[in-house]
Order: sequence, then structure tokens, then C-alpha cells
Amino acid sequence: MKARIKNAVSTQINAVGLPILALCWVCFFWGTTWIASKEGVRHMPALQLVGIRQFIAGFLYVAFFLYKKAPWPKGKQWKTILILTVLNFVFSNALSTWGVKYISSGLGAIIGAIFPLWIVFITLFRGERIARLSILGLVVSFAGVCVIFYDYLGDFLKPDFRFGIFLSLLSTLTWAFGSLYTKKKAASFNPYFSLGLQMLISSIVLLAITGATGTGISITSIPANSWWAIAYLTIIGSILTFIAFIYALQKLPPELNSIYAYVNPIVAVLLGALIFGEPLTVAIAIGGAVTLFGLYLVNYSIRKARV
Repeated sequence: MKARIKNAVSTQINAVGLPILALCWVCFFWGTTWIASKEGVRHMPALQLVGIRQFIAGFLYVAFFLYKKAPWPKGKQWKTILILTVLNFVFSNALSTWGVKYISSGLGAIIGAIFPLWIVFITLFRGERIARLSILGLVVSFAGVCVIFYDYLGDFLKPDFRFGIFLSLLSTLTWAFGSLYTKKKAASFNPYFSLGLQMLISSIVLLAITGATGTGISITSIPANSWWAIAYLTIIGSILTFIAFIYALQKLPPELNSIYAYVNPIVAVLLGALIFGEPLTVAIAIGGAVTLFGLYLVNYSIRKARV
């Protein structure tokens, strides 16, 4: 019986393709991490939550590769790892999690998806030529964001809401710089081991910040809901989904891999409305669709320029 089930599952995986299944996993589960983050930061400081999450995940990654006696990074590989640590984990991941303490998880996810727009701006500031399709995508996305924020105009009077938007936008900017740096200085070092080191180093920095500023709470004061959120974010968000993402990245063409960026916000918005009762209005639905379409145009233009 077990052999039959195993063969049936294996047949289905071969039919669909393991890389496609990995991409589907990324599309859905990275969308759910916005919900887990929102629940976690309801009961504890965001930077402490991120620090604990990344410490556990980073420790497990590094412990695995130490067990496998994998070679450590050398020379310039360390420089790349440290820069990506700061851009992607100390800033981007931490700030986006901190941001959803003050704004809805769905809105945080939509803002998180707009990082390609920063890449266009950065390219413009460098004096490089921008394709007309990228400019069109930029305008379309901006129009979509304006439609989304129509329902939030009153919230801009609240300092906490403005702060959450600022943190979320800043996190997308650092992620854009991280993405550009990865493409420019990509090291030949094991990407999984590098990921674990980035998480572990960033966790030490974040926990040091919460300790030095006195903003953290004692471990015993962290409620069960936050621990469940940390466990979910660690196992699903930081380990399984990152492994699936890197695997899909290595096996599938870029135009297919980029689909996750459009699906994640949809998952987050729908689950946010379902679980937290976050607003799901016509303006958010239309504005979100327009924004994602604009991002598609930008991404398509960037990919086309590389060919």
C-alpha cells in the first residue's frame, strides 16, 4: 500500500514537475507569511520577532552545512554576504515586518511587491536609458497605488499609519538595492549556506539593537500566539519557502519565476480579509490589479533588456 501511494505521488510530481511545484509553494506560502508577521507583531516588538525568527532559521541552516563539512566563504565572498545581510535582512525583512504592525498585512504585501519600480528609478539616476515599456509600467503602477490609497486617505492623518507606510517603502528600496547587488556581485558560494549566514548574522544585529534600545521584552513574556507566528515564519517562510525559491530560481526561466511577486499580494490581501477582517474594497481590488499589471510591464521590460 505504501509503495502504491509513493509511486502515485512520484508520478504526479513527475507529471507536473518539481520546479513548478516549488514555484507554486513560493507563490502561496510567501503570501501567508504577511499574515503570520501581522499576528506576531501584535503581541511583541517587530525587530525582536524578526531577530528570533532569523536566529533560529540561520542557526539551523549553518548547523546543517557544518555537519556536511561544507567549505566556508572566503575573501570577497564574505563582503557580498555581509552587504546582502544588511540590505535584505537587517533592513528589508525587518522593516517590512515592522511596517505591518501599523498597516494591514494586505497593504504591506502590495507595497512589498513594488520594488521593481525602485530598480527603474535607480537605473534612471545612474543615467542609463530606460525602455518606454518600463516608463509605461511605472505610470500604470503609480496609478494603481493611487487608487488603492483612495480608501486610506483618512488614515494618513494617523502618525502610526504614515510610519508603517514609510517603513514598508524603505524595505522595498533596500530589497531593490539588494537585488541589483546580487546580480552584479553574485558569488559562486553555496546560495543556501550564504542564506543561512545572512540570517544568523542579521539576527545578532537585530537582537543587539533591541537589547541596546531596551525595546525588547523577556522571552517568558512572549505570548503563545507570537511563538506560533515565529515557528511558522521560521519553518515555512525562512526555511522551506526559501529553499523552494532558490530551487525554482535555478531550474525555471526568470519570466516564470517572477510570477510569485504577483501572486503573493493577492494571497495576503484575501487571507488578511478572511482572518483579520481587513478591508477588501473595490478600490483595493482594482488598484491592486492595476498595480500588479504595471509591475508586470516593468519586469517584462527589464527581462527583455537583458536578452
